[in-house]
Amino acid sequence: MPQGHKRKISVLGAGAWGTAVAIAVAARHDVVLWGRNAAAMAEMDAARDNTHYLKGYPFPPALQVASDFDAAVAHVGQDGLLIAACPVAGLRPLLHALKDRQIPNIVWLCKGFEYDTGMLPHQIAREVLGEGVPSGALSGPSFAQEVAKGLPCALTIASSNAALCELVVGAVHGGTMRVYSSEDMVGVEVGGAVKNVLAIATGVADGMGLGLNARAALITRGLAEITRLGSALGGQVETFMGLTGMGDLILTCTGDLSRNRRVGLGLAQGKSLDTVVNELGHVAEGVPCAKAVRELARRLGVDMPITNAVASVLFDGLQPADLVQGLLARDPRYESFNPAAK
Repeated sequence: MPQGHKRKISVLGAGAWGTAVAIAVAARHDVVLWGRNAAAMAEMDAARDNTHYLKGYPFPPALQVASDFDAAVAHVGQDGLLIAACPVAGLRPLLHALKDRQIPNIVWLCKGFEYDTGMLPHQIAREVLGEGVPSGALSGPSFAQEVAKGLPCALTIASSNAALCELVVGAVHGGTMRVYSSEDMVGVEVGGAVKNVLAIATGVADGMGLGLNARAALITRGLAEITRLGSALGGQVETFMGLTGMGDLILTCTGDLSRNRRVGLGLAQGKSLDTVVNELGHVAEGVPCAKAVRELARRLGVDMPITNAVASVLFDGLQPADLVQGLLARDPRYESFNPAAK
């Protein structure tokens, strides 16, 4: 699709990231931002600002705000694009609401494993929608505030459907946004999911004042964990060295805007998990994802010591100081990014 071609796009979900993407693409396309809470969407439309989730980033004049689901879906017609901007927990219900409709294409922005099934988003989509609807994951190192502000950003669209990749690149790539394409949906989604867990670990280390050396070590060995799990699930090693692996991991583990890093910082200060999550006011996907990833790694026999330690702090009563001590006490070994290595 030529980059100058105007498309009809509906963003389904008016949280911070969905709003940011809607703002970014509304400069060049006919965009509807949908949310289920009619009163909140009316308030958002009147203020031309998402004052609850992304305050201070005015909506472009052309951006439409809606709470009518049927109208938002119908808006894209036969050749437009639906963008699912819900958390992983909301993806299956959203897809079920779309199941019996004639939808042309859909991509999702969520990163994680479904908590009760351990499924990746593309597996959920395949189970609910079947193979007939072109679908994919739009992922990469991106903070909502920076995208809404128009700062440079690079993303990856992952899909087995080449035409969908072309459509998304044509619709989103341009200005300060760069979009690359990939066929490795497993690798892209695993990188986006597990990096959130590792960001909690780096937040703990930073909150305990362990220094930049420790942070670098956690990021690097965390990348090895992502690579091992992703490879066991069929992902390509090269993907984990790219935007949705190394890139997203570095951003989430070091950026002050990272919700998951802030979870770790709060835990290091002695706050309870409930307190930290309530103070965030947003979904921190790394928290439920840690449990799902730990269980999946156990079933696959994949060694993920950092992830296991984070899950133990979140759910088993392990103290943050014990997390660090446990990792430091591990036996020395040969450094490797070979997926078969431990």
